[in-house]
Amino acid sequence: MTTSPSPAIHVRGLQKAYQELPVLRGVDLDVARGSIFALLGSNGAGKTTLVRILSTLLRADAGTATVEGFDVATQSASVRESISLTGQFAAVDEILTGRENLVLVARLRHLADPGRIADDLLARFSLTDAGGRRVATYSGGMRRRLDIAMSLIGDPPVIFLDEPTTGLDPQARIEVWNAVRELAANGTTVLLTTQYLDEAEELADRIAILHEGVIIADGTLAELKQLLPPTKVEYVEKQPSLEDIFLAIVGHDRSADTAAAGTEN
Repeated sequence: MTTSPSPAIHVRGLQKAYQELPVLRGVDLDVARGSIFALLGSNGAGKTTLVRILSTLLRADAGTATVEGFDVATQSASVRESISLTGQFAAVDEILTGRENLVLVARLRHLADPGRIADDLLARFSLTDAGGRRVATYSGGMRRRLDIAMSLIGDPPVIFLDEPTTGLDPQARIEVWNAVRELAANGTTVLLTTQYLDEAEELADRIAILHEGVIIADGTLAELKQLLPPTKVEYVEKQPSLEDIFLAIVGHDRSADTAAAGTEN
């Protein structure tokens, strides 16, 4: 009898409030190793708060969470060694070249042969030709790919991507999507937060919908589609899109989301 491997991320009953405003109300989720897990939700749903807790930047009020088997509350140093976090805006130095950015991070991590590490990552993310140029000349997609490349220095097994395509044009989004697929193909576990339904549909092995601080749906795209019956138009079966599923589950009243967005994104 074989046992399934433990999840890379394991969360049970996670709660967090800001003063009197509850943001997470008891979140449960598991993220399989080497998978792309999309956390889908509107502004104010609690996505960033959850990522900040899992990356040890914020302490939960209640519940438990482990990353790579390490407790985020009591083993924060080990968690930090196992993860990388890429936020909503590329954290790159525009004065330096792309290669210099990568070399700098490798040196800060005290890794041997930072030049080789930089060159390998430039090649992996199709940035070799741009490696000698200042980042100020890069497109939005190139900056984001460089940002993700920087986050991989040291080979963390888990990476958090918090709304990585915010503000990018369609072509830049596709570039980032390809980079994310490359991560998973190389065995990295990716927890991706997004508001974009097509992004979750394109990338994720599994999707969870976070609404008003709780996970209200969790499954593969095919499993989520089973939550809505197909409609028929002139005898042609139409499968519900992820947008149909999302709106049916969370409802169409966005007023609460708008109010919460001022507190947490």
